[in-house]
Amino acid sequence: MAKISRILISAVLVTLTFTTTAFSQAAAPISKQIEIYGQKIHYLEAGSGPVVILLHGLGGDATNWAPTIPALASKYHVYVPDQIGFGKSDKPIMNYRVATLVEFLDLFCQKLGIEKATLVGNSLGGWTAVAFANAHPQKVDKLVLVCAAGYTPKRYGGQELTKELYTMLNPSTTADMKRTFEAVFYNKAMTTDASIALAFTNKLKRGDGYTINSFIDSVLRGEDFIDEKVKTIKAPTLVIWGREDKLTPLAMGEAFAQDIPGAQKVFINECGHVPQLEKSVEFNSALLRFLAGAAVGSVKNAKF
Repeated sequence: MAKISRILISAVLVTLTFTTTAFSQAAAPISKQIEIYGQKIHYLEAGSGPVVILLHGLGGDATNWAPTIPALASKYHVYVPDQIGFGKSDKPIMNYRVATLVEFLDLFCQKLGIEKATLVGNSLGGWTAVAFANAHPQKVDKLVLVCAAGYTPKRYGGQELTKELYTMLNPSTTADMKRTFEAVFYNKAMTTDASIALAFTNKLKRGDGYTINSFIDSVLRGEDFIDEKVKTIKAPTLVIWGREDKLTPLAMGEAFAQDIPGAQKVFINECGHVPQLEKSVEFNSALLRFLAGAAVGSVKNAKF
């Protein structure tokens, strides 16, 4: 486990053990799709009000935000895309990189008439959100980084990157998937044999293995890192991190909070890489307070 990568994101693919039962009937999202560069992009849409876009991590999809969507939908217009190459969206054979996701997100907003939005990104989605905010600052209202990736190891004192360190991000067996679970979640009760089998089944159904490997190759080529670019972010920013995150360690969260001017931070205790799932009550509380313009210092079970 000590060899787990400290920079990329991931294993959100395991969170498909969470189903749409997390949605209340009133806030149930609508499944839709649009076409970008001839590719079908699937997304969920719910609520009305200021726009919030939720961006999943590597190997994930829109279901990774199941507990978050109903919490937001009563006050916000929520869009949750399956990013190109993932989920129910098309998966063209190409060299995927963060710049690809940024371009598709920009066209996603243009096609849907979204002029400005708050971006909430987990892991690879957080990296995408930062890169988008840097490229299109006028289109970002607020920024929320959830165990985000995007820094080189040099910036936060992490390990050098090798392909060996990324093998667990694209599990080939249920034994591999168990190691992924153990890296993603702090709560060991979430790593049952049944949940591991279900996650592996869903991974095979999604067919995103090529996409994952392509992103890993992009990282190993050193593409799209954001070490210095982060310092130019102007949007109000909240950094939310699981204190026990083994994939993107707490030092990365500290670096984001330090580098982005005026950023607030929430470090949630006894929590791993996907706080929106593992600690959804604390996560939603912090997120809603931040979106409303309030300080986040009173969130239960969190350290600031």
